[in-house]
Amino acid sequence: MSISVAFSNALSGLTASSRRASVTSANIANALTEGYARRTLETSPRYARGGGVTIDGVTRHVDPGLIAERRGTTSDLAHADTLASYSKRVETLFGTPDDNDSLTALYARFESALVSASSRPDLPERLNLLLGADGDVTAGFARLQDGIQTLRAEADAEIGAAVTRLNGLLEQVAELNTAIADARNQGGETAGLYDLRQRAVDELAEIVPVRAVPRGEDEIALFTHGGAVLVDGSAAEVAFTRTNTITPHQTLANGFLSGLAINGRPVEPGDDGPLAGGRLSALFQIRDTQAATAQSQLDAAARDLVERFQDAGLDATRAPGDPGLFTDAGTAFAPADEPGLAGRIAVNARVDPRAGGATWRLRDGLGAAAAGDPGNATLMTDMIGALTARRTPGSGDFGTGALGATGVPATLLSQLGTDRYLAEDRLSFAAARHGEVEERFLSDGVDTDQEMQRLMLIEQAYAANARMIQTIDEMMTTLLRI
Repeated sequence: MSISVAFSNALSGLTASSRRASVTSANIANALTEGYARRTLETSPRYARGGGVTIDGVTRHVDPGLIAERRGTTSDLAHADTLASYSKRVETLFGTPDDNDSLTALYARFESALVSASSRPDLPERLNLLLGADGDVTAGFARLQDGIQTLRAEADAEIGAAVTRLNGLLEQVAELNTAIADARNQGGETAGLYDLRQRAVDELAEIVPVRAVPRGEDEIALFTHGGAVLVDGSAAEVAFTRTNTITPHQTLANGFLSGLAINGRPVEPGDDGPLAGGRLSALFQIRDTQAATAQSQLDAAARDLVERFQDAGLDATRAPGDPGLFTDAGTAFAPADEPGLAGRIAVNARVDPRAGGATWRLRDGLGAAAAGDPGNATLMTDMIGALTARRTPGSGDFGTGALGATGVPATLLSQLGTDRYLAEDRLSFAAARHGEVEERFLSDGVDTDQEMQRLMLIEQAYAANARMIQTIDEMMTTLLRI
């Protein structure tokens, strides 16, 4: 072997060792970087020019099957977490039976005030206490409706933000596809671009479940599990229009709320559509199904209370068609107007001095022209009977049994508690499954102990090649002295 060939061999080894040290150091530095995949330097023997080492490139180690499974569990976890968070918030909004502001507590105070007033109907302070309890019940219904519609409005706003981010990520993936293809054709480094694309697709999976399909030039196409095309050459455009204020009558079905469109074509946005799963469909489920169901149950509870005191046989002083103690914004309730009743239910103005009425009408009748016998508790006794009478609510899902008035909100709170428990149970399952896959994914990533050992071997190889160059230099110096 000539001195020049030996020098060339040592120099190629020195270059390869230096490059391998750089790759290994990058692995160690990015061990905890999201989306970073372990790299190794690929080399091969160089047979031309007397031998040496040829650098073939950097290999990025990934398991496509594991990545796809991880993205699937990420979507499931985001979906379950969003629904569990909503269920907890709505249960907190309604409260538990032992909360002072819960609907069951307000009903209990109303019933207690009614019993107290019936025992001494001649005492104005007890009539005033009853009026206050009536107002607390109606205010409680209004507060709960406002809370539910706020949750729907927040979900709508989050949908808008998610769609904006979704479109940005789709554009990013399409641009990275092009950048990877260009770098590959020009012989440039692509590993960093692959990391960026993987990170973008991983984030996409939280919003919408996606499936990556390889294309030519190391590009990928993205499809949802429901078959919608998100990226295939160019990025799709997902459209959504935010609604600033949402009221009970506004729904997706009646056209007052926005759905989704992909490249101008409307698609079903919920769990039955092509974008099912992930956080986006969970937000639509909250806005259009779960919160809407909570609102309809609340309206049904308000209707039950109104109808109990609007019964024609309860108060003989009322004219036919007049409202009872509880009204629909001051008028008699009609079943066709049930949506949003919880926000409109109000105490009849004829018993409220602030509205020109008088509290003695709670004792003598809503249609009474003048105060009657202050000791007559007949009407109040009948009102207690109406409150405790077991009947099947005219609407809503409260089971098949007959309920007293206080049983309606108690059943509603029980349903919300059950929904919250089931949502948290699904979240626990999704989190456990995601954690298992995440652990496997991380074990397939950078092992810093192995990388440090590899770095020590690289250091030895580098030193050996450097020693070879030093020896060649000494030989050349000796020859020049001769």
